[in-house]
Order: sequence, then C-alpha cells, then structure tokens
Amino acid sequence: MTTPVVIRQAVGDDADAVAEVRRAVYSYKIMSPAATRHMITVQAPGERFLALVAESGGELVAWGSAGLNVWTSSPGQSHLSIYVHPDHRKQGIGSALAERLHQHLSEVGAVRVRAFVHPDGLEFARNLGYDGTRLMHYSGVDPRKLPAQPPTPNGIELVTFDQVDPLQVYTADTVASLDEPSDSPIDAVGYDEWLDEIWNGPALDKSLSVAAMAGDEMAAFTVIETAGDRAWSGMTGTVPAHRGRGLAKLVKSVALRRAADAGITAAYTSNDDENGPMLAINNWLGYQRVQTEYGLLRTLSE
Repeated sequence: MTTPVVIRQAVGDDADAVAEVRRAVYSYKIMSPAATRHMITVQAPGERFLALVAESGGELVAWGSAGLNVWTSSPGQSHLSIYVHPDHRKQGIGSALAERLHQHLSEVGAVRVRAFVHPDGLEFARNLGYDGTRLMHYSGVDPRKLPAQPPTPNGIELVTFDQVDPLQVYTADTVASLDEPSDSPIDAVGYDEWLDEIWNGPALDKSLSVAAMAGDEMAAFTVIETAGDRAWSGMTGTVPAHRGRGLAKLVKSVALRRAADAGITAAYTSNDDENGPMLAINNWLGYQRVQTEYGLLRTLSE
C-alpha cells in the first residue's frame, strides 16, 4: 500500500528536516539548519518566494522552492529548486512539486526559470521543458592541506569581515559580480535586501571571511559559510582595478587556513564552467571535483 504524500508550504520549524534531506541529496552543498530557517523565513517581498515541502508518513522527504530573481535588471527571471530524498524517488513527488511551483511562477509574472540538476535528473528536467545552458562544477578541499600561502602585495592589508563596514563588502560584492558568468546579469542588488539575506544571515561567518583592503577600498574578498565542521566558500571576487595581482588566490588561501584553525575539515565551492580564472585558483588550492550539475532554462511565457 502506497503511503500518501502531503505537499504543504514550508515553515521555519521545518529547517532541521529540510537540512537533512538537502545533505542526503547534496552532500557538497553546505547549509546549516539555521541558514535553512533563514532561507525559508527571510526574502525580499518582490521575490514572491514560495517554499514547499513534501511529507510521506509524517516524514519530510522533499523540498521545492521558486521565486523571482530580484537581483537582476532583466525582467521576469526566476529560479526553481527541487530535491527529493533518494529513498522516496520515482513516486511522482518531484513532478507534483514542479507543477505547483511552475503554476506559482506563472501567476507572479515569471517569463524564464532557471534550475540546476544532477546528471541523473536531466531526463526529468528535459521532460518538463528545460534545456541546457551551463555547467556548474562543485569541488571540495581539506583546508588543513593547502599549498604555501602567497605573499601579500605592498599596500594591501588582510582583514576579516568582522573588522569592516558592511557597505564596503556590499560595494565590492556588487562590482565584482557584474561579470560573474550567468544567464542574467547580477546588476540590481539592493543594499537593504543584501543586508537581510547575506550580511545578517546566520550562514555568513564574519570571522572566517577575508578581505584584502587597499586603504579604505575593498580590493578583493572571499565569503565563508559554515555548518559544523564543514564550510562553503561562497562568492570570491576582485574589483576590476585590482585584478591581476593574485588577490583572489590570497584571500581564499587565508580564509581556508582560518577555517582549518576553527575546526573545519572539508570546504566546498562551485564555479561556472566559463569561470576559468576561479577554476584555476581552486585547482591550485587543491580542490577536487565532486559533482557537475547542469544549469537549465525553461521559458514560461513571452
């Protein structure tokens, strides 16, 4: 007898169970229960974010979310994420979540939706009308085993995020993100939304995230998020005027060492296949690829 599946809207108290399912599906995508709760409960109003969970026999077994991309000037762009626990696949759960989420996106004015899928989910996504655009590579490193730290150039001071003004980080982040490989430009990031979602979020470890300062200007930075003894290296960027000096390699090397000293034994990151410079830095640091996902797009309406 098949156990009925119930799909409902996610609430903050689902965070622990969602984090467990996420880890079972994506062992390399680090998100603590606290960060998961933040994702469920804190969004920009314009995102029209909908988060769903599926329960089978009272057990949370899947997650689905979708919303508008409010960090781009390109209208109608949206994102969708679905993951189902490996023990509960082939039961129509993913399809049911997709139907609800696509309907929601159409209702809120989405024109194009982006999703990332495992290779084994590619057929499922193709059948839903998604087509390939990008490859996203995920890799991991033991931060206790790194090459020698690069020298710090003259005129550069290394600091952690708990020593800087958030406006300095926001400025560097938004400038460095402008040429980040993406299907839509990251060119409309509001400061208040950035504060809510990034700076004040529980995932960001300000004591481990590192910046290279050239006077009062943040020349380069790397973001570290933690969950227990694992870490996620988020955005690493250098503002254009300071590129070519090895600063991205330097700040990431320093941040990973700080992470190792704090008890982190595994650090993960992701890079678009077109981001050759960052892929080269991670190769130098000793990152080993653990998965490649497909970045796919579907047009909802014109």
